[in-house]
Amino acid sequence: MTEGPTPATVEDRLGDFTTTVRVLTLLPIALAIGVLATGIALALLDMIGLFTNLFYFQRVGVSLVAPGTERLGAWTILVPVVGGLIVGLMARFGSEQIRGHGIPEAMERILINGSTVQPRLAILKPIASAVSIGTGGPFGAEGPIILTGGAVGSIVGQLFHLTAAQRRSLLVAGAAAGMAAVFGTPVAATLFGVELLAFEFRPRSMILIGTAAATADGLRLELAHAGLISPQPLFPLAAHVPAGGPALFGAAAVGVACGLLAWVMTQAVYRSEDLFLRLRARLHWMWWPLIGGLVIGVGGLVDPRALGVGYGTIHATLLRQLGVGALCALLVVKTVIWAVGLGSGTSGGILAPIMTVGAALGGVLGHVLPGATPGSWALIGLGGALAGVTRSPFTAIVFAFELTHDPNSLLPLLVAACCAHLVSVLILKRSILTEKVARRGFHVMREYAVDPLEATFVREMMTREPVTARPDQLVADFYAALPEGSAGRRQRLYPVLDRDRLVAVVPWSTVRARREETGARVGDVATPARVVAHPDEILRAVADRMVDQEVGVVPVVERAAPERLVGLLSEFDLLRARRRLLEEERRAERVLDLWPRRA
Repeated sequence: MTEGPTPATVEDRLGDFTTTVRVLTLLPIALAIGVLATGIALALLDMIGLFTNLFYFQRVGVSLVAPGTERLGAWTILVPVVGGLIVGLMARFGSEQIRGHGIPEAMERILINGSTVQPRLAILKPIASAVSIGTGGPFGAEGPIILTGGAVGSIVGQLFHLTAAQRRSLLVAGAAAGMAAVFGTPVAATLFGVELLAFEFRPRSMILIGTAAATADGLRLELAHAGLISPQPLFPLAAHVPAGGPALFGAAAVGVACGLLAWVMTQAVYRSEDLFLRLRARLHWMWWPLIGGLVIGVGGLVDPRALGVGYGTIHATLLRQLGVGALCALLVVKTVIWAVGLGSGTSGGILAPIMTVGAALGGVLGHVLPGATPGSWALIGLGGALAGVTRSPFTAIVFAFELTHDPNSLLPLLVAACCAHLVSVLILKRSILTEKVARRGFHVMREYAVDPLEATFVREMMTREPVTARPDQLVADFYAALPEGSAGRRQRLYPVLDRDRLVAVVPWSTVRARREETGARVGDVATPARVVAHPDEILRAVADRMVDQEVGVVPVVERAAPERLVGLLSEFDLLRARRRLLEEERRAERVLDLWPRRA
């Protein structure tokens, strides 16, 4: 029985995480990004207020007010049309990237552009979104703020000598900072960045994202102390959700309904987009937001509460100020005009509309569900809708809590978010966020697990007795000694040993090509090993070296005695490590039998 590796050779070198002190040099950059993203986010809210006051009330002001039809009457229909025309012109002659709701665009920057964003996008996107929302667009400010904050993080990162992975962390840090500045939800913003945008759960990204979000919320609190903004949560509520059996069963029902709502909202947006794409041959996409604005304007006449960002409407729903009829109208009208508006390619976010529709659905169901008030069910619907549509359940739970500061809501929110998430992933292949990325030819996997290469040592997968050669051996004789179909012929690399010492390696391709040369010896055609592995390394470290050096097989040598060969590791051995995980997921067996069978 061989002895295992000692702690000095394995445990002292390996750790839970791979993050190094390099992350400390990025912390000041994350702090600066948090400050910049906060300023831009609050400026965007002021711009939305400015355009809303100008278009709907013909006055100058930056307070965030709800659009209304009282002053203009039927002429209100034209306001979103004008907004759509302005956004279309900005997209046509400024940057087409301002179209959309922001989050898929941020994901695309991360996936295919090395986390680089054009500087002009940081200017055009918030202006276009402010025009769109300020003229009645039923969108949220958070999507544009997330993209704009991410643009700030990317631009700052591009000023330094950084890797694409580091720029990605800073891009997501900027996005989370913008979200925290608007909503006052630093924990949810951090979770949102980690769950949805970072495409990893590592300290190197989470620390930077959390730092920027905390900085943004800290600045927000300072502004609140100075009296410039409200110190209250966006939707302050008294703790009124009971944590009992009926409430939990009701939360599960609301969660299932929100999972179905996720299907409806996702299908509505992309079916609307498909309808507009059919107009491509007849009408330039620059004019599509104008058509979307017309639908929004008509919807605003039917239910003015559906216009604009809708924070006041959400709060009214949570406070039980809307009846069943008003909630049903809001649910239908908001969904329709939001889906058509986004499908037309205008600029605006999705989180506030999702919260509005989810709260309306929960409020409607609350009139028939026992155990809580309609306002309580509205809050649970808000969280369930976020979990189902975005497929970020942890973000949804914490987000709903931080928006209301209602501690009794956590348990029902957990139930609703889990149920909505389950239904959503079962009936939808892709979420509303990843569908757009997929339509552009890219696949986004939202499941994260420990890579089997990170949890397996080289000694577990290596071939322990590989075929070897001697330097004085003729290549022809060595080739002849390998029978057809033998394991030796399937071996891609042969270690060359001189008195049990590794001196070189010779590839199978070289042996086959030089086998007919008279007098050619193995030592003449062999080369020193460019890459070696050690038995106490994890497979991930060796796989990275193999990729970096573009080799498919490496000799494994003792760390203390580099000339002593102990095995061979190939790319096929790396795949065998993956097979372990597949067996764990696919092989089903009964381990315990409560009623043993008689022999």
